[in-house]
Amino acid sequence: MSSSYFTDLAQQYIDGKWRPGTGSWDIIDFNPYDGEKLASITIATVDEVDEAYRAAARAQRPWAATNAYARRTVFENVLRLVEEREAEISEILVAEAGGTFGKAAFELHLAKEFLRESIHLSLRPEGRILPSPVDGKENRVYREPVGVVAVISPFNVPFLLSLKSVAPALALGNSVVLKPHQNTPVSGGTVIAKLFEDAGLPPGLLNVVVTDIAEIGDAFLEHPVPRVISFTGSDKVGRHVATVAASHFKRSVIELGGNSAFVVLDDADVDYAVDAAVFSRFVHQGQVCMAANRILVDRSLADEFTEKFVAKVRTLKAGDPRDPQTLIGPVINSQQAEAVSGAVAQAIAEGATALLHGATTDNLVEPSVLADLPLDSALLQQEVFGPVAFINTFDGEAEALRIANDTPYGLSGAVHTRDIERGVAFAKQVVTGMFHVNDATVHDEPIVPFGGEKNSGVGRLNGESTLESFTTTKWISVQHGRSGFPF
Repeated sequence: MSSSYFTDLAQQYIDGKWRPGTGSWDIIDFNPYDGEKLASITIATVDEVDEAYRAAARAQRPWAATNAYARRTVFENVLRLVEEREAEISEILVAEAGGTFGKAAFELHLAKEFLRESIHLSLRPEGRILPSPVDGKENRVYREPVGVVAVISPFNVPFLLSLKSVAPALALGNSVVLKPHQNTPVSGGTVIAKLFEDAGLPPGLLNVVVTDIAEIGDAFLEHPVPRVISFTGSDKVGRHVATVAASHFKRSVIELGGNSAFVVLDDADVDYAVDAAVFSRFVHQGQVCMAANRILVDRSLADEFTEKFVAKVRTLKAGDPRDPQTLIGPVINSQQAEAVSGAVAQAIAEGATALLHGATTDNLVEPSVLADLPLDSALLQQEVFGPVAFINTFDGEAEALRIANDTPYGLSGAVHTRDIERGVAFAKQVVTGMFHVNDATVHDEPIVPFGGEKNSGVGRLNGESTLESFTTTKWISVQHGRSGFPF
């Protein structure tokens, strides 16, 4: 891949212009596997954040007034460009985010599905006429864009998780200011700006600012222009984002981490459950909010399941994500590598049995499998963002349900059983936004509500939920006769 691709996109994109930031320091974009410097981006300042929002505000009203069929053409063009540039985007994702080519293909497949949904979303807003108890009155309810949407995206699935807010927000007549994660400024930010620019999106409607809170503080959140903030990331940061948004009477859509339970009941297909569990835990090195953080197995199946699970995990090749045989690439940075290694050490110190103890070399963390971690361990209450599996046993369905719900999170999960309705009944009792019967914990589809309960976030995205998140309603009444007034 040409390094010039990163260099060309290592800029701010504000009001349709590519320009360097004016901050006093640079964000260095590294390849997490080999430490290669990919690009250097001078950060955006508070002034540039303001410029981006002002540009978005100026461009939004004409865009909202544009015929929805004309707006739709832009997204058709973006989809075509993604298909044409899929190889380049895949290489960017592998180099910058540390994922394998398989993970990049999965991410791009979903991104194209979400773009297809955005094409249709342009035409979805509908108004209503509602009856009135007042004679002669007509109540019209219009659905309108919210205005300017602020998007803050994460490093783990950067292209998809930026696009799934950016594209529908634009399709519905809004403008957007996007702040990608500092570790993935190109794949989560400027490459998307380039696609929309080349697709014919008018200037100012999509702006990308690459910056850091050390430079801008809460300016991105507190600015008076954006009316909705769409954030995907950690619960610690998400709590702050939601608090600031609420204090400024802004709507927020907060998609946070998880602590998903993967439950294997006593009548499960063990071989199939093992395959689903390994994928659920180790996809993209476990750096997925929906990943199975806790694998719970009925005691009657525990020995068989554990033996087969460990055997399969041993086959997962860790190494260079550019190698087609690699399934486990690096975690995103050294802090994350240290945190994951520390979690393994802590689990062993607390009494867990290391069935497989992977080594850590720089940012490459090999898989570990730990059994029988005490149920009161803090590790079972938090999200471990790396290739570490915790396997615990339970006695009966009631105990499985209690353990599955014993978490401050509620994003995703899965249950395996040969009795579908038993699985559905179990799933309905787990306090979580999403739950899957006889499948993996990691899923996302364009028209199905996506989001969590408890500390896993507020609000939903996808389909009708996205329509609700990025539009608002306005009531306009028309009195065709004459109203009577009490004075």
